[in-house]
Amino acid sequence: MHSISYYQEKMGNHFSQIVSNKEPKNLYEPIEYILSLGGKRMRPVLTLMASEVFNVDCEKAIPAATAVEVFHNFSLIHDDIMDDAPLRRGNQTVHEKWDLNTGILSGDAMLILAYQFFENYEPKTFQNLAKLFSKTALEVCEGQQYDVDFELRDDVTIPEYLKMIEYKTAVLVGAAMKMGAIVAETSDENADLIYDFGLNLGIAFQLQDDYLDAFGNPETFGKQVGGDIIENKKTYLYLKAIEFSKPEEKQQLLHLFSIQPSDNNDKIESVKAIFNTSGASEATKKAIQDFTYKAFETLEKMDIETEKKAILKAFGENLMGRNV
Repeated sequence: MHSISYYQEKMGNHFSQIVSNKEPKNLYEPIEYILSLGGKRMRPVLTLMASEVFNVDCEKAIPAATAVEVFHNFSLIHDDIMDDAPLRRGNQTVHEKWDLNTGILSGDAMLILAYQFFENYEPKTFQNLAKLFSKTALEVCEGQQYDVDFELRDDVTIPEYLKMIEYKTAVLVGAAMKMGAIVAETSDENADLIYDFGLNLGIAFQLQDDYLDAFGNPETFGKQVGGDIIENKKTYLYLKAIEFSKPEEKQQLLHLFSIQPSDNNDKIESVKAIFNTSGASEATKKAIQDFTYKAFETLEKMDIETEKKAILKAFGENLMGRNV
């Protein structure tokens, strides 16, 4: 198996070529642009890694990994339109750099392109990949709709929230790993176990993102700390604080999440104080740990070499060890 940086470089080189010089330019240049913004490319890296876990050269998994990343970036273009977001990874969003119609059409083209990459495989593998991909893509859309619906609700429950982040974020992480397993033609049991590993790690990762949004280091987090609080997002931290708070704290929290002050600093600090005093902060950290351990438990059942289990566990620990 190779290093994460090796997989990242391999995918980065690949993405620089997939739509270059295609016509019409106004359709393909926005696709080239969003893919060039990079990021960690965690999902395609997981597809390549999973194929090598099951003893197949990662080169064979590159088309499936590409499909995963192209779909992920398609969803980002459309999410940014829905959120009217001006920036993505510190750069202009596609609909801001071009226009709304271009963002919609280029995003649509990316969804079709993603499916085309599966055509590199034999019929049985193609069928298995496409079936998983269709299921996952629909779940991501369902997760996005739940997220939109929750903005208008004051009665969101913890199980509902966990289902939302599972669909919106974690299923694609699980699918990315299972695609590597499908390409490697391992057993169905192994493929399902590595999906569960990715799914639980994806939930833990999103919960950690919620936590770091409030308590991360502003210099290294990469996003505005307190952004979820400013936007009145009902994250796991918020829901736990509502559950645990004393009546007066709960009323204060409900009030703070109903206003948009001109200066948000006092609001952010007041909300964070309630997160801490209510025990919501500790409960969130425990949930992150629980889902991470749940991911690691699936490794013990997997029919792979001990050293490969250790590599996957080390990857998970590294992913969840960010303290930015």
